[in-house]
Amino acid sequence: MAAFSFDTIFTPANIADPYPMYRQLREAAPVLELPDANLVILSRYADVQTALRDRRLGHDNFSGLSEAERNAQLANPAVANLMRTMLLKNPPDHTRLRGLVVKAFDARRVEALRPRIRRIAHDLIDTFADRSAGDLKSLFTHPLPVIVICEMLGIPESDQAEFVKGTRISGRLIDPTPMTDAELAEANRSTLETQAYFDALCEDRRRNPRDDFTTALVQSETEHGRLTREELTANIGLLFAAGHETTVNLLGNALIALYRNRDQLDLLRGDLSRMDNAVEEFLRYDSSVQLTARNALEDADISGVPLPKGRTVIAMLGGANRDPATFTDPERLDITRERIRPLSFGGGIHLCLGAQLARIEAREALAALFERLPGLELDDPVTPDWKQTITLRGVTRLPAHW
Repeated sequence: MAAFSFDTIFTPANIADPYPMYRQLREAAPVLELPDANLVILSRYADVQTALRDRRLGHDNFSGLSEAERNAQLANPAVANLMRTMLLKNPPDHTRLRGLVVKAFDARRVEALRPRIRRIAHDLIDTFADRSAGDLKSLFTHPLPVIVICEMLGIPESDQAEFVKGTRISGRLIDPTPMTDAELAEANRSTLETQAYFDALCEDRRRNPRDDFTTALVQSETEHGRLTREELTANIGLLFAAGHETTVNLLGNALIALYRNRDQLDLLRGDLSRMDNAVEEFLRYDSSVQLTARNALEDADISGVPLPKGRTVIAMLGGANRDPATFTDPERLDITRERIRPLSFGGGIHLCLGAQLARIEAREALAALFERLPGLELDDPVTPDWKQTITLRGVTRLPAHW
């Protein structure tokens, strides 16, 4: 890459394989300033970790926009809804919203879900094990985390099939590149549909409380005004989306990595007790979330580079996870690697709430696949069809035979 620019970094070619670009950034411009885009891009582990923990960096997604431009953005239901989620909030609102949901992801509660997750994995495999081939994503890697989060939220079993059939979120909405008019229109339509569903679910739980997480949040809605109705539906929608999409991608990316590295596949198949460590390596090697953004809420700095208030910082999680200053031979998949501390779940106050849930789902799902389908082979692990999103990395299909 002769020169770095916004347009040469965020390209379709780098969606298919971003790792050569990350390597070039780390070596030539680890703290890359793009003043014309009001942007700084970080690609080293230490810098990314620092940015994630720096309280001077937060979210100000309308920085630099006029009031008219801001209002035009918020006129889009998809944008307005996203802005109500804890994902893009700073303290004290972030603290208030996260505090309401953190109990559902307590380590003991999540660990208690392990037998149910294992049962879901085997039940799904029962539905297709006697076939010889199929799309493993639609048959297994997508429905498993969807069913898990649906059950946590209390989405009725009669409605779950609609959620399993397809996703109601757009990864493009959180990409650094602007959406097309068609993409934005689809995101708006999908958001309104999802809002209507979760609003109706919340209304039902107001009348008919149950032992589920939606009921718990509905009851929080009226306690000292801790949640508005709009915040309630937005954050339940966020929990549904974040609670499955990245895990779907984790499972697919892990399988692709294994079938591209047959020695590691054979090692794991021969000893499934290595699975917990292997999942950490899958997270590091090809993260479901490739980047996250912050804004300088006040004048700050990273590695001596000044960040004036309002400057956007893009932390390349995927680049940090392959930093040779932190990981030995980082371009190699090694499920025996020790002391793996990937930044795939972010960090600081926005550390992913569902990190432990995703780990358990990945462990149980992959173990079930290898136990039940010993002859499993991916049709094309070398050139899969990657989704055209920059932030969320995953495939559209996972054709396989067994």
